[in-house]
Amino acid sequence: MNTLQSVPTTLGTHPAGGRAPGRAETREQLAKATYDLLVIGGGILGTSVAWHAAQSGLRVAMVDAGDFAGATSSASSKLVHGGLRYLQTGAVRLVAENHHERRVLAKDVAPHLVNPLAFHLPVYKSGPHGAAKLGAGVFAYSMLSAFGDGVGRVISPGRAAAANPALRTEGLKAVAVYGDHQMNDSRVAVMTVRAAAESGAAVLNHAEVTGLRFTQGRVTGAELRDRLDGSEFGVDARLVLNATGPWVDRLRRMEDKHAAPSIRLSKGAHIVLKRTVPWKAAMATPIDKYRITFALPWEDQLLLGTTDEAYEGDPADVRATEADIRQILDEAAFSVRDEHLSRDLMTYAFAGLRVLPGGPGGVESAKRETVVTEGRGGMLSVAGGKWTTYRHIGRTVMGKLASLPGGALADDMEPVSHLPRRVPLPGLANPNAVAHRLLVDREPGVRMDPLTIRQLATHYGSLAFDIARLVNEDPSLGERIHPDGPEIWAQVVYARDHEWAETADDVLRRRTTLTVRGLDTEDVRSRVERTLAERR
Repeated sequence: MNTLQSVPTTLGTHPAGGRAPGRAETREQLAKATYDLLVIGGGILGTSVAWHAAQSGLRVAMVDAGDFAGATSSASSKLVHGGLRYLQTGAVRLVAENHHERRVLAKDVAPHLVNPLAFHLPVYKSGPHGAAKLGAGVFAYSMLSAFGDGVGRVISPGRAAAANPALRTEGLKAVAVYGDHQMNDSRVAVMTVRAAAESGAAVLNHAEVTGLRFTQGRVTGAELRDRLDGSEFGVDARLVLNATGPWVDRLRRMEDKHAAPSIRLSKGAHIVLKRTVPWKAAMATPIDKYRITFALPWEDQLLLGTTDEAYEGDPADVRATEADIRQILDEAAFSVRDEHLSRDLMTYAFAGLRVLPGGPGGVESAKRETVVTEGRGGMLSVAGGKWTTYRHIGRTVMGKLASLPGGALADDMEPVSHLPRRVPLPGLANPNAVAHRLLVDREPGVRMDPLTIRQLATHYGSLAFDIARLVNEDPSLGERIHPDGPEIWAQVVYARDHEWAETADDVLRRRTTLTVRGLDTEDVRSRVERTLAERR
């Protein structure tokens, strides 16, 4: 059973347990109503605000020019963490706040999607930090999380190598150990969109803003174009929130063509490799005073990265270049043995853009903070932040909405302090219990192997039972999409009917892990496209 207590309304585009409406129906709904809040941008910030605003009783609409979490929000390092390196800048309060949000996500909001992960921080003779400094750092780090993940400590090279056979031991003096969490960012994003819709928000992806609507100089909505069929429509709203991430200044210039730049961008690239040995812990290796390179066991693969360099091009063109790949492999080689870093093992490379506040200095030392500004036409713009604190950012923006001059929305919304603080995402359940039930309750002749069942349990929680029902009704949907990956065809149907998947990339890159595993073949893609077309 889905334990999320939601109150579906006629305003939402995804009643709890029901099929998401078609695009034409959603466009008509958006064009007819006047919303209290129009959120432009369906990344982590926009979705969090839409979710919290809908919970507060506001009539909310959210649109995105691409897929939900289709850009920066699905190109992260997949971590839910306190931010160990922030201690170096003295940001103790920030680390404590991050830890609090991390543990709330892992314990109360999304334990079916956020998983604990041990980290090893190797100390080499030629490294930028000594064992004593890093040992003290990980102890302080664990203390700020109230030792909820154990006590940060230093272990011997031999003990670390037993946990990670790929660890390079030449010149290794010691290894500092601490705990954090990780996730599949795309899945958490989709579940948050669903939570917003179940709370009453109207949502539509692949809908590009082509202009803003004004009433007496105030921004009161937007003109949109459906990128899939070219149809045009508009949305009226009392307040518009610009949460477009790397595109935030582009939208600000639609409001005021003279608006000065408010952000700068940093590119972070990652690569995914096939794993050749078990990894019982992630590795976080210091590269210099500010930067750490990660080697993370993730989705049965090895995720390496990240880079951190200024980016000034079109955000739509950001890519992991050959130079990025070489840099990531070279930096990983500080602590990972060469045989585990072969280019032949690489299945995927991707890059995203960090949105940082403008200011002096290099991007690698810039503060990772959220900035909320109000334009001359009354449009609010929010930029920056991180996955770990995305719920907190949503509540912060809600506080800003409540304090707008003249009480623009305050009279129509529940105060932030009155909202439930730990509303779970859909599917809340113990993944081990879900996997056990799926194994025990399989219908005779239904083909779902243990790897598939585990994948369903850890990516959908209790909603995995809905996918299992699809397989019971049509056993052919229990077949794997690709023989080398755990996902099955029922997930494509489910993504189409319940998770707003409209394109092959929506399914292969963000609703499943086929692309990151290197299994996005021409045959798979064409079959997915045919399945998606059956709904239209």
